[in-house]
Amino acid sequence: MRNDVNKSPDFKKYLLKRKIYSIIVFALQIILLVGLIGAWELAARVGAIDTFLTSSPSRIFNTLCRLFAAGKIWYHIGVTLYEAIISFAIATGLGTLIAIILWWNNTTRRVLEPYIVVLNSLPKVALGPIIILIVGVGQEAIVTMAVLIMIILSTINMLNAFLSISKDKILLMQSMHANKFQILMHLVLPSSLESFISLLKINVGLTWVGTIMGEYLVSFAGLGYLILTSSQVFDIDMVMTSTFILCVLACLMYLLVALLEKIVSHKLSK
Repeated sequence: MRNDVNKSPDFKKYLLKRKIYSIIVFALQIILLVGLIGAWELAARVGAIDTFLTSSPSRIFNTLCRLFAAGKIWYHIGVTLYEAIISFAIATGLGTLIAIILWWNNTTRRVLEPYIVVLNSLPKVALGPIIILIVGVGQEAIVTMAVLIMIILSTINMLNAFLSISKDKILLMQSMHANKFQILMHLVLPSSLESFISLLKINVGLTWVGTIMGEYLVSFAGLGYLILTSSQVFDIDMVMTSTFILCVLACLMYLLVALLEKIVSHKLSK
């Protein structure tokens, strides 16, 4: 029956319309991006903006070419990318694990819930000196800062997803003598898959915020280090170029998560 629906002319027209719409949206996004870059470059050329404060696309491009020709930029990209990936994995995994523990035990959740809310509202930058004293100066401090920024939000999001599971479904599985572990594995986790993908998207942005914030706090290499040291000597071209590279890396990371979402959606639709 389902294959007959997929082969129907109306369904094919619907898919074609969706494809055309996606192409139009993508084209408009490219046009908007090119327009903004063009307006920025034009404003810089005619003197409408001060390039000492804002740089320009052509100067950023020239700086990019110079950095990649020298080869040193790859080391800084590698350092920041390593810190971001490690932080992303630890915060997402540990946050999900804590959410499972809180879902498993109602008493633990009720006791810790107010503390979780308070920790979420606490400015993580204020913990910078404490982090340095505990884990030392280096990548450990940067990763710790990034993890602290993501882990509470990860826990709250996944816990809310677990608690939103239908009580009737849980009661049905309990009536079939399913234990709590079976309910978790066969109902709660599969039903929370979409929420987990959404969490990955959120953490993509927070990962880079936390990593760069950590590199501002203490670092000897990385894109955040380049931005910090360049801003101190008013090298705006380097600041904007490093920021551009960060945007590209964040975009690539988001695209990987979006690809994972498509794969999961395709498997669930089968």
